[in-house]
Amino acid sequence: MTLFYASISLAVLSSVLYHVFQKATSSAVNPAIGLMVTYGVAFGLSALLLLIYPLKSTVVAALRQVNWASVALAFSILGLELGFLLAYRAGWDISVAAIAANAAAGLALLPTGALLFRERPSIVNLVGVFVCIVGLIMVSVRR
Repeated sequence: MTLFYASISLAVLSSVLYHVFQKATSSAVNPAIGLMVTYGVAFGLSALLLLIYPLKSTVVAALRQVNWASVALAFSILGLELGFLLAYRAGWDISVAAIAANAAAGLALLPTGALLFRERPSIVNLVGVFVCIVGLIMVSVRR
């Protein structure tokens, strides 16, 4: 059960830091160069993770196990990174952009989960969807 809470805590902390660092990125930095530096550092850090999660076979054998989802994930991560970088440059507040994007993504994931993974939302989940829609409208309204 420790991994259950530790993993989501890591995701929340990383998300907060992600948005702080995205907002702090200089508008003078070319978005492509900034992302190249980000992914270069991420590559190096990912390689260090092999110390925690050692290979059970060779690198080549491990790479053969990778499927299309890892490549598709790279496209979605790049879109996420660029989308928030441009949103902050366009004037979105850090306190609103993440909430709006995550609420909208959550709403889109409800039918996605049902169609692709046969997940079935409960009545409580559907009430949460309604609350998300209302919240999304409320945080998206400019004062």
